[in-house]
Amino acid sequence: MPRDRSVAGGAAFGRYAMKTYIVGGWVRDRLLTEQGRRTRGGDRDWVVVGATPERMLALGYKPVGRDFPVFLHPQTGEEYALARTERKTAPGYRGFVVHAAPDVTLEQDLQRRDLTINAMALDERNELVDPLNGRADLEARILRHIGPAFAEDPVRILRLARFAARFHEFSIAAETLAQARQMVANGEADALVPERVWQELSRGLMEDRPSRLIEVLDATGLLSRLAPELRVDGELLDALDRTVRAAAPLPTRVAVLCAGALSLEGQRSLLERLRADTESVQLSRLLYENRASLRDAAGAAAMAGVLECVDALRRPARFEMLLLASQALDRCDVQRWRHAAAAFADVDAGAVARNAGPDAGAISRAVAQARRAALAATLA
Repeated sequence: MPRDRSVAGGAAFGRYAMKTYIVGGWVRDRLLTEQGRRTRGGDRDWVVVGATPERMLALGYKPVGRDFPVFLHPQTGEEYALARTERKTAPGYRGFVVHAAPDVTLEQDLQRRDLTINAMALDERNELVDPLNGRADLEARILRHIGPAFAEDPVRILRLARFAARFHEFSIAAETLAQARQMVANGEADALVPERVWQELSRGLMEDRPSRLIEVLDATGLLSRLAPELRVDGELLDALDRTVRAAAPLPTRVAVLCAGALSLEGQRSLLERLRADTESVQLSRLLYENRASLRDAAGAAAMAGVLECVDALRRPARFEMLLLASQALDRCDVQRWRHAAAAFADVDAGAVARNAGPDAGAISRAVAQARRAALAATLA
């Protein structure tokens, strides 16, 4: 690991030694790579011990933190956060008072994190600092919370579920699952804000085993609080995992999950409450309304009706996402639908219009007939 020379390890500042450490997920993933597990990699996060904001500014760092002191390295642009502690003062994940000062130790900073596997650091000699036995849990494939502070932040339940979806071969420590259930039962999770819920859910759905995200949320009781409109069973969870094998984008995965809504109105209410992105909302509605047709449509007329209803010609990318969702849920014949859409697209609507005369209605009917004829020929 190259040494960070702009903040020299051990540099004296007052009576404190100023040191930098790489912390968190980068360290975890490096150890997993050494164990033979493929990881995605990512940016390094740094913690600075023994410094003040004034000292960081004097060294050329640029401040970016709003709630606590975070700075960008003047050359690499990497984030450096001053070591800090947190004290709970109000419900929810915003209800914390942050203390960042030169006397805060690395161990104190690591103690405030969520899981032991995310609470390791590397010093400038590339040596592991592991006061909470994260490496042992990593080797044992266990997700374990650090201590009582876990209960202070309900977002950590969502993160636990997300990490379970990423590291699906890891088990969750019994005491950690019990702690998460207690948090939900105590109402601590009721303070979650929609933006943060959606952020964690959307990231979790893009992990290698999105079904596990939902299973863990269900096991903690949080799923019924966040999404009472959903009824999730084994078939839906299997479909969710099939979207991974298709490398489906987020809107497809959201649409598959929301196919478990008890009603279209319930689905709309859920996605509106979570403040989901527009593309996911639109695709979820289209799938809910056209699921049976995508699965069962056989003849040219039926298939043409679906293509027209979902606006497949003008929104081909959205139609492809819709097909992936239908394939995951109902094993629809995706290639057949793609050929049908191609037959529609191959019709020269301009030429048909020129031969249909000036009447707009006649043009519309002529184009529709030409497309259905092309589709029938393709199916034949």
